[in-house]
Amino acid sequence: MSASTSATGRASKFAPDLLPAAVSEFVSYHPDFDPDGEHARLRAREYGRLDDDDQVYLDYTGGGLHAVSQIDAHAELLRTRVLGNPHSANPTSIAMTELVERTRAYVAEFFNAPHDEYLCVFTPNASGALRLVGEAYRFAPGGRFALTYDNHNSVNGIREFARARGAEVTYVPVVAPELRLDRAAMSETLRSADPEHHHLLAFPAQSNYSGVQHPLDLVEEAHAAGWDVLVDMAAYAPTNRVDIAAIRPDFAAFSFYKLMGFPTGIGCLLVRRDRLDVLRRPWFAGGTITIASVQGDGYYLHDDEAAFEDGTVDYLNIPAVETGLRHLAGIGIDTIHDRVRCLTDWLLGALGSLRHANGAPLIQVFGPTGMEARGGTVSFVMHDPDGRPIDDRRVEELANGVNISLRTGCFCNPGAGEVAHGLTESDMRDFFGRDDAVSFMDLRREMLDRYDLLVAAIRVSVGVASNFTDVYRLVCFLQSFLDRSADEIGEAEFVAANCRIIRDSA
Repeated sequence: MSASTSATGRASKFAPDLLPAAVSEFVSYHPDFDPDGEHARLRAREYGRLDDDDQVYLDYTGGGLHAVSQIDAHAELLRTRVLGNPHSANPTSIAMTELVERTRAYVAEFFNAPHDEYLCVFTPNASGALRLVGEAYRFAPGGRFALTYDNHNSVNGIREFARARGAEVTYVPVVAPELRLDRAAMSETLRSADPEHHHLLAFPAQSNYSGVQHPLDLVEEAHAAGWDVLVDMAAYAPTNRVDIAAIRPDFAAFSFYKLMGFPTGIGCLLVRRDRLDVLRRPWFAGGTITIASVQGDGYYLHDDEAAFEDGTVDYLNIPAVETGLRHLAGIGIDTIHDRVRCLTDWLLGALGSLRHANGAPLIQVFGPTGMEARGGTVSFVMHDPDGRPIDDRRVEELANGVNISLRTGCFCNPGAGEVAHGLTESDMRDFFGRDDAVSFMDLRREMLDRYDLLVAAIRVSVGVASNFTDVYRLVCFLQSFLDRSADEIGEAEFVAANCRIIRDSA
């Protein structure tokens, strides 16, 4: 069998020996995309381990990749400097404080958040930033918390703070098949709030499930209706320019490992200084106070970012944030954006072209199949020629065997998944209305039994180091499922040696 012939004898549209021709065709449509130019040199210099280890990395929404120079620079800092806890005033503490504050200033500069308007609070991750807002926001009876169906669970979790304090929680739907926000429903929700109370709107700039980019002018509309706005930037920031001064959210959450791979334990919350009064922290910790007393039974919080940084920040790794952001700035965030856009555009077209011999599509994409208002995250399910679902875990298992890193599951975004799969409120209330605790795996089994419906998906995402060969190899791999039944493909083989719990967290 030649490289361009499939196992079923059909001529293959995608094959390793056809890659040069595919590259030429791709470049003809995207003439500014130079596959052998500066990006190829960047990949070889900074991300050469990908090709050295023959890895196709397509999980950038799960986590970015660090560059070699980032690690070298940070290792040199740790090797040559004596740095102490910044909560002291000795020479090593002062040196460390200078590095932390320099990084804080550069983060604000990178996201164009004016210093006189925004505070930069370091957090353990984006989830930590979101929790800070949720636990401190002045929710109360008469107030509201509105959020889109399309949200990471770290945003969904804020509803528990809101409900505990008597605020009303409203979910605004997204609409299949593109999973875009129902703008009319959102506008109605914003207009209907009582201006005498505090209200918070939360939404992602880009979906971690479908790649949909939600309209950032929602911030202005919500402000006009008297709402505060929290924007989850975690999936958006790695491949899009963030201009906080133009967007003007009250709160914006970021995760730095999503942007540049390292460090993995630091995020940030950008907070408008003039909205600090809507946050009331429910406790205090070391580092957050100007004074606390046991006998006086009192405390006073700092009036700046220190009030939100509990205990000692991850000070030895914070300088690596500046190093990583400067690396991205050196490449150019607009350059990264344009490359991701080109690769995603080609990938969507290629996925749509994969059809079984009977004409049935192999791939069903959840979200936009074009590039209008979408990023480089693509989620999909696969069906055999008879329309039966192909086990996503089996696809992942086979992808692992050819060094392709993708992700499967629900991606910690239940609302987008429920709409994508057509699950109804009745389905979900029935599922949760039982006495025993349940899990996503229980839902998966029940929906397969009830509807022959696979409620999981496959997600791929491209990023700073991705090249055309990466997406081409993915499509070659997916093509191997054409004209094969779900029974023939089988289910994932879980054995004791490789059993593990997968936390569906990004």
